[in-house]
Parts: sequence; structure tokens; C-alpha cells
Amino acid sequence: MAYLKRVDLSRDYAAHRSEFDEAIKKVCEETAFSGGTYADRFDREFAEFVGTQYASGVNNGTSALHCAMLALGVGEGDEVIVPANTYIATAWGVTYTGATPVFADCTSDTWEISPASVEKLITPRTKGIIGVHLYGQPFDFASIKEIADRHGLFVVEDCAQAHGAKFEGRSVGSLGELGCFSFYPGKNLYSFGEGGSVTCNSEEYYKHINRLKNQGCDVRYYHDEIGYNYRLEGIQGAVLSVGLKYLPEWTRRRQEIGKRYLNEITNPLFTMQKHPDNTTPVFHLFVVEVPDHNHFIQYMADADVECNMHYPVPCHLQKAYAKLGYKKGDCPNAEYLAEHCVDLPLFPEMTDGEVEMVIALCNAYKG
Repeated sequence: MAYLKRVDLSRDYAAHRSEFDEAIKKVCEETAFSGGTYADRFDREFAEFVGTQYASGVNNGTSALHCAMLALGVGEGDEVIVPANTYIATAWGVTYTGATPVFADCTSDTWEISPASVEKLITPRTKGIIGVHLYGQPFDFASIKEIADRHGLFVVEDCAQAHGAKFEGRSVGSLGELGCFSFYPGKNLYSFGEGGSVTCNSEEYYKHINRLKNQGCDVRYYHDEIGYNYRLEGIQGAVLSVGLKYLPEWTRRRQEIGKRYLNEITNPLFTMQKHPDNTTPVFHLFVVEVPDHNHFIQYMADADVECNMHYPVPCHLQKAYAKLGYKKGDCPNAEYLAEHCVDLPLFPEMTDGEVEMVIALCNAYKG
């Protein structure tokens, strides 16, 4: 069997090449490259998919988080609580405004932001909380929302890994004040480059984000505030519209593979992520904890199977945030996960034979 990548986008492109190519051709023929018809159409389609009144496409998921923080009035002197175990961009969105990210630990079972940790971190400077639906598993929104409401804080959802996931029957991205999505290649819904979106039900936030991403303009050449060049490209909007049609199908296959891994990998050396009954995960990544992740990654590589780590260094211990004074032991669950995590191959175009091979290799692993 050929080398199995952790994710292989070439298979999806091959399956839908004609549709992708035709979509790109139309944008080129109309020269609707920056924002415009195809970006706007995708915004409408994506809002309907998420179940919000509005979606504002931006150039990437990091910009989505930045715009969300600005729209919510976050700035110098403010603190926003974010998980320690997430991609660093979650924290960048806070830092770019001049505010301070405050890192919360995760739970030991779901690996999502810990409500107990959040509660301990709230100060008079706390403005809000960003929860991340990590690996496609929704965080405990109800508990985080209860804390936020009690303290007068906002909740923003980082949905970069969770397109189509649900918490208590509601789609992520429709739960908090704002939802922030990424369409980076490899995401459950992906662009041919970079892309992102901010979803909400507030016309005020929607209009503000549209202005922020468009150089601070409501009317061209009249700049009402400091703005940014964060528009979604037309080609990416067209590509995403094609992908969105297939996202339910891709999600069903991800869930099928994820459930097989959960049920059929029985090796006691592996610890799986917990998926509470009130959530519907979409398995963007299938991460396991193993005693020696480097050894396991090499073991799989020797069998021509690619695995890697998400994420080997938690945010609070990154050099970029050294000035905040965090030390090892501050977020013990996040640190343990970082030191033991490995993600297995999982993408919709995997064959049953490949899935069975991964399961067999995992079960045969002796450590």
C-alpha cells in the first residue's frame, strides 16, 4: 500500500476537479477577485449553513479572531481568557488589539477549555472568553456561558476546526456573540489558500466587521476608523461554495472513521478524547495520547503512515508569550496533552482498507 498521508487533499480535488475549475474560471472571467459577487454569495450560504443571520468572509481565521475582538471593543488594559491548548492564532486575536490573553487549562478528558480553570482566572480586567472547539469537539458551551453571564463577559467561539459540529443540537458558530472560522487547507471546509469567516446574529457586529476588513470604509475612500485589508478573495469564495455542497457528505465520512477509531482501537496504551453525549463532533483531527509520542510517530512512519502532533507546545509556554511569566505547571492538563498527543490520519477520502490498517497498527503497537 502507498504511503498514507495524515490528510491528502489531492484526492478531494481529483474527485471534484471539474466543479472547482469551473468555479475558478467564472471568477476569472468576471474578474471578481477581491470580495465581490462570489465572496458575497458564499457569505450568504455559510450563514445559512451555520444558522446565523450573518457571515462576513475574511482572508483567514486569524483575521476573523482579530475582527471579533475589535468588534467587541477589546483593547489595551483588557484581558480575554483563552485555552492554553489551541493553535496560537486564538491568542493572536487578543494580542493584536493590545489586550492580554490569559491562558486557561483544559479538562483532562475532553481536552476542551475547563470551566473550573476559567472561573479562577476572572479579574476586574476580564472582558470575555474565547472557547475553542478543539479537534472538532465542541467545548462545554453551557458551562462557559453561565460563567460569562454571571460576570458580564462575552463568549466567542473559535470554530476553526469544527465546521458543522453541534452542541445540544445547535451548530457551533451560532452559540456565542461571534463565531470565528478558518478555511485553511486541511480544514473540514477548506479554501485553495487562505480564508475565514465571522458569524453572528447582530447586525451591529456584522456591519462593524465588514468595515474593519475593508480598510475601515463603509463608503469607498471615506475611512471612519483604522481598518485592515482582510477581505475574502473571490476565488476562495467560489471554491468554498463548491466545498460547502459536499461538507455534509465529508462530515458523515469523518464521523464514520472517527467512530471506528473510538470503537476499534482497543490498545490500552492509547487514551482517546471524550465526546459528551450532548455534542456532535466532526473529527477534524483524531488525537490520541500515548506514553512516547515520538516513538509512536516513528513506528507509524516505518509502516508508511504519517502521524504528527497538535500541538507540541501549549500557548502559555510559547516563547512569544514569555513576558507574561507563565511557567510549567500552570496548565498541567494542557501540558500533559502537549507532551503525549499524536493525531492519526483522518480525512473523508480514506478507504476502509486504510482505516483498518491504521486500527491494526495502533492495536499492534507495544510502546
